[in-house]
Amino acid sequence: MEKKNLPMIPAERIEDLHNLEVAETADLVLFMAGNQFMVMDELLRAFKQDHPEVEKIFYETLPPGLELKQILAGGAIFGETILDVYPDIYTAVNEQGMHTLIDTGHIYKNNYQLYLHNRLALMVPEGNPAGIEKIGDLGRDEVRISQPDPANEHIAFHIIDMYRQAGGERLVRRIMEEKRAGGTTILTLVHHRETPLRIAKKTVDVGPVWATEAIHARTTGLKFDVIEPGEDLDQRERIDYYVCKLKKAPHPESANAFYNFILSPTAQKIFERYGFVSQPQ
Repeated sequence: MEKKNLPMIPAERIEDLHNLEVAETADLVLFMAGNQFMVMDELLRAFKQDHPEVEKIFYETLPPGLELKQILAGGAIFGETILDVYPDIYTAVNEQGMHTLIDTGHIYKNNYQLYLHNRLALMVPEGNPAGIEKIGDLGRDEVRISQPDPANEHIAFHIIDMYRQAGGERLVRRIMEEKRAGGTTILTLVHHRETPLRIAKKTVDVGPVWATEAIHARTTGLKFDVIEPGEDLDQRERIDYYVCKLKKAPHPESANAFYNFILSPTAQKIFERYGFVSQPQ
């Protein structure tokens, strides 16, 4: 396999490669949109109770755009090695990812399912020292933004839609182009790791995140405040999670079992406990 054609997973993202020691011998391989990381332990415990035959599970919680690049390339570079792993299941927070997999022959047409929803919030340092009150404030010269990169993170498309609704294309250009050139829009590769760290260190003034990530961060003891964009801007009716089984899933029976499980009331109730919005099937 040609290294030059493979996407790179930064070595410091080892925490998003779960059970790496069984990656090549796993009974099930999951590429889960990274912002579900806080749910996965409980979700997989419940899945294994129903399916004890699926003993070894390797799963990623990287941004779905980066996981999609792995699928299309047939692997990834991690550190000094090639991670030659193909998933049974892929989840994304953007339907275009599913269309891409159909177009490239990785899944059958319409062989994917909407299974979950989320919404956006703004994380700011405790006390909100920059005085962020509304989305338009992110366009101010001095406000430093921890901004997910659209090249890798599907949340970025929803955030850009929020900017567009709040201030039109002018605000989108201001944040995504002008302030990026000026150094006050700072892109992330894995925002659910980087944004809370930047907020804690006060190297940024604000970071758009999933509301579920803010809820989870509270449990870690991190000190921060949350600014709610409001129901008309937080994209709660537009943020859709999709799941698919890969056409050439290495473990088809396990893939079918997990696909059905993630759509089940049991899984949906687990997601709800972490702040997600369930999708009745």
